[in-house]
Amino acid sequence: MTANDSHNTQAPDSGNSPAPNDSPPAAPYLVLARKYRPGDFTSLIGQDAMVQTFANAFRTNRVHHAFMLTGVRGVGKTTTARILARAFNYEDENGRRPTLDLTRPGIHCQAIIEGRHVDVIEMDAASNTGIDDIREIIDSVKYAPASAPFKVYIIDEVHMLSRQAFNGLLKTLEEPPPHVKFIFATTEIRKVPVTVLSRCQRFDLRRIPHDIMTSYLVELLEKESITVEPDALSLIVRAGEGSVRDCLSLADQAIAHGNGTIATGAVQDMLGLADSARIIDLFEDLMAGNIGDALDLGRSLYDAGTDPQAMVADLARLTHLLTRFKIVPETEQDASLTPHERQRGAELAEKLNLRVMTRTWQLLLSGLKEVASAPNPMQALDMLLVRIAHAADLPTPDELVTRLQNKPQGAPDSSGTPVPGTPAPERSSTQDVHPARIGRGMRKANPEPARDPSDASQKRADQAQDLCEVTSFDQLVALVGQKRELEIKYALENHVRPVRFKPGHMEISLEREAGKTVIGDLSARLKQWTGRNWLITVLNETSKANKNKVPTVRERQEAEKKVLFERALKDPMVQAVMNEFAGAELVSVEELKSGGGSDDAPAFLKQVKQQEDR
Repeated sequence: MTANDSHNTQAPDSGNSPAPNDSPPAAPYLVLARKYRPGDFTSLIGQDAMVQTFANAFRTNRVHHAFMLTGVRGVGKTTTARILARAFNYEDENGRRPTLDLTRPGIHCQAIIEGRHVDVIEMDAASNTGIDDIREIIDSVKYAPASAPFKVYIIDEVHMLSRQAFNGLLKTLEEPPPHVKFIFATTEIRKVPVTVLSRCQRFDLRRIPHDIMTSYLVELLEKESITVEPDALSLIVRAGEGSVRDCLSLADQAIAHGNGTIATGAVQDMLGLADSARIIDLFEDLMAGNIGDALDLGRSLYDAGTDPQAMVADLARLTHLLTRFKIVPETEQDASLTPHERQRGAELAEKLNLRVMTRTWQLLLSGLKEVASAPNPMQALDMLLVRIAHAADLPTPDELVTRLQNKPQGAPDSSGTPVPGTPAPERSSTQDVHPARIGRGMRKANPEPARDPSDASQKRADQAQDLCEVTSFDQLVALVGQKRELEIKYALENHVRPVRFKPGHMEISLEREAGKTVIGDLSARLKQWTGRNWLITVLNETSKANKNKVPTVRERQEAEKKVLFERALKDPMVQAVMNEFAGAELVSVEELKSGGGSDDAPAFLKQVKQQEDR
């Protein structure tokens, strides 16, 4: 690039005139992101689906008047808007015609690229958020373009507009003059009102894949005569997270940092990253439980300039990578991996248990927040490494079951608690039907009546088939829940004490908290569900039966739960688990039937293992 001639002339100044052989001042440096900004769709990378859609629309002359471009920073939203402005306003010696073939610049192209064309208006909504700014656009759209075929309004970060500004734009956006095009760009598509989105064609610009970004940077750096190491380029692409502008900005910074070359060590120092091989070493120490070695290595990485938060993020990324190695072996072909990650990662993944890696992932996620908010991040990192190394030695549920089963089990204690592995006692056949089985247990066992040719008889037969028989209070509560009568169900469970119950008649005691209409509502529902009238007797407070204080359903369930917890806490297997994990608590107990012989694990441990396997 050469400087403009107007920059090379200076007015004479006595005593300060430059020598005749002085060279002209150098042109200001143009950053890579601006120097290599695409001018047409052939040089726009990673957005093939969008380009194909535009090509089809231009070819069939079905070009919309408003477009919404969304995506993360630096993927080409504003660049795409300017290319579209060129395409709308393309004009050469053959005349005006919208086209995507921009290899040969048109009359208006250069001015549009440089952002100085009078008919292409760019507005930053972050600094022009109000209705007054939008009113200027509304007032100007009625006037024809000065020289180009179309007036194009490009509004960047459109989600920053106020509600009044969006509302003021709606009518113009829905029915604009034929010579006007709108192009909106945003990184926060959820903040754009749906009324605006419905009036635009939406295009989601995607993050640039690692392989495409790497090829693009290699070609670009060759043009700049910059030497780059493959691992250094991989670090830059990874840090750019699919954003072309971020990758080019990092490359600019790396060139300056490395004095014209891009080396792996320089990029690591620049980004505050740790060497991938040393991160793997740290992870291996943690999984082996070598707390001392892990703390020493963490301190050495910190002294070398690695940020503690970046260390935790690298460990989390490695944990995720190893998990993918375990589940998707094709992950080894990922172009973004370093040789250390590809070789040693696959070896580590074979040795580690999947449950250990998921547990480590959870610890790292919670630790990342702690390190970020701690007064001393390095101290928080040390405590996190200690937790991870300690947790690596903890057995998984299936390992715990196997370990406890191999220990000698004692005889039943004086309370009658069975030895683990013995079958659980069968439930009494006189117990009420469990609510979960209410759908099958309450239907009448009558045979299906013979079909009557008359519609009335058929309707009566169908209604009789749908009637239910209720023989216990628990069945009644379950039926009310099945019918979704939640208010009645809540009253029956919490404020009704059943004294006597038989089909067609029940005696109950009501708490004062019960609703006034619950008895009438229940009676009406029972007649509808069972096909018979029910007599519901409410005992007064002085009756002998009422003084016995029959428990409510909720009180009975709580009492049964308490007994179940007490039995579980006396179980030798449960006590062994409590002793194995200091501070452990028993949070839920479910009584299940044993599945087989004497070597079966307790039901609650079986359930834990099944949940872990899922």
